[in-house]
Amino acid sequence: MEHGHELEEATEKARAPFERKAGATMAIVAAVLALVSVYGQLATTEELLAQTKASDQWAYYQSKSIRRYQSEFARDLFGATGGAASEQAAKKYEANIARYQNDTEQIQAKARELEHESESKGQQALRLHFGEVFLEIAIVFSSLALLTRRTYFWSAGILIAIGGAAVSATVLFVS
Repeated sequence: MEHGHELEEATEKARAPFERKAGATMAIVAAVLALVSVYGQLATTEELLAQTKASDQWAYYQSKSIRRYQSEFARDLFGATGGAASEQAAKKYEANIARYQNDTEQIQAKARELEHESESKGQQALRLHFGEVFLEIAIVFSSLALLTRRTYFWSAGILIAIGGAAVSATVLFVS
């Protein structure tokens, strides 16, 4: 009986280093997961913020376009009535038309820039979220390694974690 108990104790001591390694792996993967998750949420927030700013710019563009149209209408109306006062008013509206046209071009460029920024942040967020999924799966595999004491689950968890970290790191290449 004593030999069986001693064998059991020796087996437990031999397993302890594996459990420490698998546990440490889980802790490291969990820390990386936390960072990737936070950066993913930040990228999503920045995507939504840029899209909102782009929408605001398009609304501003639309208001300037309406003002330009109203100035064109007024210019044409004063031009049709004739007379010196009407001609002077028509010139005033002509200047407004040029100013509104210039404004709308600048606003349109800014709106397109913000749309591009939003798309870029969306791509970054998507990559971070995919990386997050891989890291979560890696934690599951590391947990299975602890429960079953099988090194192939631990190895698979490490490989999946590396894949998740690599997918997350591709964010650096998205602009």
